[in-house]
Amino acid sequence: MSNINIKSFLRFLLVGGGATALQYLIMAALIKGFAMEPVPASNAGFLISAAFNYWANARFTFKGAGGSHQQNIPRFIATLCAGLLINSGVLHGLLLLNVPIWLAQLCATGVVFIWNYAINAVWTFRTRQQ
Repeated sequence: MSNINIKSFLRFLLVGGGATALQYLIMAALIKGFAMEPVPASNAGFLISAAFNYWANARFTFKGAGGSHQQNIPRFIATLCAGLLINSGVLHGLLLLNVPIWLAQLCATGVVFIWNYAINAVWTFRTRQQ
C-alpha cells in the first residue's frame, strides 16, 4: 500500500526543506569557497544531505511503514540515484539556457521533490501488506 496522504506529504515537505537547506549550504560553500562548478557542487550537497533525508523520512515522514532498513535502504539508494540524475539534468539544462544558478537549482529541486515524494511513498517506504 502507498503512503500518499496529506500527513506524509506535509512531513515530507518539512524533511525535504531541511535536506534542501543542507544541500544548498554545501553547494554554496563549494561554489564560493572552492570555486567548484555548480552541477558537481549541487551533486555533492545532494549526496551529503541524503543521509539526513533517509533517517528523517524513515523515522518521521513514513514512520510505521513496514520493512526493515535492509529492505528500505537499497530502495532509497535507487530512488536517490534517479533523483540525482534528474537534479543534474534539469540543472545542467537550465544553466545551458542561461537561467541563473540559484533559480535553476530551485527548479531542479521542485522536480526532484515531486519525484522523491511519489516514489518514496509508493515504493521505498510503502506500507507492507501483512
